[in-house]
Amino acid sequence: MAPLATLTNNQFGALLKKGDLLFVAALFGTVLILVFPVPSVVLDLLLAASIGISLLLLLIIIYVKEPAEFSGFPTLLLSVTLYRLALNVASTRLILVDGFAGHIIESFGHFVVRGNYVVGAVVFLILIVINFMVITKGAGRIAEVAARFTLDAMPGKQMGIDAELNAGIINEIAAQKRRQKIQREAEFYGAMDGASKFVRGDAVAGILITLINVVGGFVIGVIQKGIPMADALQKYTLLSIGDGLVAQVPALIVSVSAGILVTRASGDLNLGAHISKQLTLYPRALAIASGMLFVFCLVPGMPIAPFLLLSTLTGFTAYHLKKTPSQQTAKALAGEAGAAGSAGGDAGAAIGKTTTEDFQKLIDVNVFSVELGYGLLHLAEKKNGGDLLDRVTGVRKTFAREMGIIVPPVAIRDNPELSANEYRFLLRNKQVAKGEILSKRWLAMNVTNSPVKLKGTETVEPVFGINAIWIGEGEKRNAEINGYTVVDPSSVLITHLSESLKQVAHLILSRQDVQTMIEHVKESNAALVNELVPDLVNVGVIQRVLKNLLREGVAVKNLPVILEGIADCASLSKNPDDLSEQVRKRLGLYFISDYECDQGLLKAITFDPRLEQLLITKVQRTQYDVGLVIDPQLAHHVMGELTRRMTEMSEQGLTPILITTSDLRLPFKRFFEPSLPKLVVLSYQELPAQTQIQSVGIILLPQPNRAAA
Repeated sequence: MAPLATLTNNQFGALLKKGDLLFVAALFGTVLILVFPVPSVVLDLLLAASIGISLLLLLIIIYVKEPAEFSGFPTLLLSVTLYRLALNVASTRLILVDGFAGHIIESFGHFVVRGNYVVGAVVFLILIVINFMVITKGAGRIAEVAARFTLDAMPGKQMGIDAELNAGIINEIAAQKRRQKIQREAEFYGAMDGASKFVRGDAVAGILITLINVVGGFVIGVIQKGIPMADALQKYTLLSIGDGLVAQVPALIVSVSAGILVTRASGDLNLGAHISKQLTLYPRALAIASGMLFVFCLVPGMPIAPFLLLSTLTGFTAYHLKKTPSQQTAKALAGEAGAAGSAGGDAGAAIGKTTTEDFQKLIDVNVFSVELGYGLLHLAEKKNGGDLLDRVTGVRKTFAREMGIIVPPVAIRDNPELSANEYRFLLRNKQVAKGEILSKRWLAMNVTNSPVKLKGTETVEPVFGINAIWIGEGEKRNAEINGYTVVDPSSVLITHLSESLKQVAHLILSRQDVQTMIEHVKESNAALVNELVPDLVNVGVIQRVLKNLLREGVAVKNLPVILEGIADCASLSKNPDDLSEQVRKRLGLYFISDYECDQGLLKAITFDPRLEQLLITKVQRTQYDVGLVIDPQLAHHVMGELTRRMTEMSEQGLTPILITTSDLRLPFKRFFEPSLPKLVVLSYQELPAQTQIQSVGIILLPQPNRAAA
């Protein structure tokens, strides 16, 4: 069964890739409907497809972020209009010839208007007026104006792009993309302007077709079939109106879709999220609306229940939004936007008051920042018992003590674009990590493999990838008794922050930071610093060495030892990679103990000597870099063996470690780091004399290479 399902999915995927053939077949099928008679059963299917297509178009338009993103809509609008007109022709043929055009038309004629052709005629005319006079006319006018303004603005936009390109603000690729976007917008609105005329013509055609069906059916029923005049009028009018309603419902939906598409502005949110955000931006407006609705309850003769229900719901929503910090933030942002608009209106005064420092603040970027969803802001508010700010300061102190560098102040701010319980870490405005925590819950991690199941929301711990569950206060005691490790939400975020800082420490360290560190060392080791800088190396080389160490999790707090190692080897090589490897040999005494499972015992993976010698011959060194060049087959073999061994070590609670020679360590680490980021690669030369190695696995040569050796 599974292979059959897989085959079916593959065939369906291949069919979808041939969209051009499907579109051609659909258009050709529409033409066939105009010419050949269609059975009533098939007509029911085609009418249902018409309604489904119109609903699909409406839903797609709700989720697009920019109008021009749905560039194929004008063509689809024309195609769907032609399809509906073809169905009108097919249904007219069945109505006049057979007096029956399928169950869908019959249902619209009897059930929707309850068998009353006068009511049906009124409903049909109302739909026509709404579609023709309101929606289609308005959407067409908007599309016409938008097309005109878009075309008029094109030269100015093109000049703006050229100016930014010449100033170096954007590159050629970005400029090309922006030009293409402008071109797509112009083509889209121009096409929409023309397509709206087809929608208006479709509405007129619907009226005429319905009238023709009524008159023609009446004549055929009375003259050719001998049906009494009253019965003929009843029968054919209901069928004609049912046919008209079936056509006008999807036509109305498509017209609404076109109107929504041309009236919405570009943005980063879909339409539903954008409207929801706009309507809930001002809680005071909702509160006033609640009061006004309540006043209607006091008017004599007015029904109390509906107005009281709406007043209560609106008031509750206003109260909830008033207590939500994100709304206060949104108001502040809106106020800032309004102030910016006022400043733009009085440009002369603004230019006189603006200073260079004000503009400088606009381009300053925080080195590291934490963004919180509105549901987590209370963690940073001391008045509400939040201790996040103090704990972030503690992380910075711990990081400085353990790694030897000082992390710049961490900015903590809210982000309305995040969901309520989301947070993320940014390095110079670039996201480096993201997570989600549940406020007022506890994270229970089953580190002891307890068989007891807890009640809560299942999740995954963001740092170590442990399966966990968010539990309430009442379940906390039960979790602790059964061996679960239970932590609060702030601890989860702080642990994630600490590990993220370690991963990006080499990206945080700047030359100014290195200069400050060197000056601090100079206070107690003046001779060392004077010998090293700038005669042997500059600050940039020292920074590269420190970055190499931090990138692999080696602390740089023993800076005098590091500088001595650089000073001793700088006369032989100025390559930061070579200097880093020499420094690691001196620092091994201080950091190898972090990887020992017992004192003086290191469990690790090793290479077969023949494989190690083969890999050493593949090392390539340049003046600026060192790398490993091996064939894909050998790389695949080594990666597969390492992955298997690493999994075994992780299951035993050991850190995956590989030990090799110093000549191979760095190129091997850099080659496999993207695929095996958690693998620690050490060299024999780094190990202290008292450290013993216990091999947990040997990576052998592939079979053909072993036979050749």
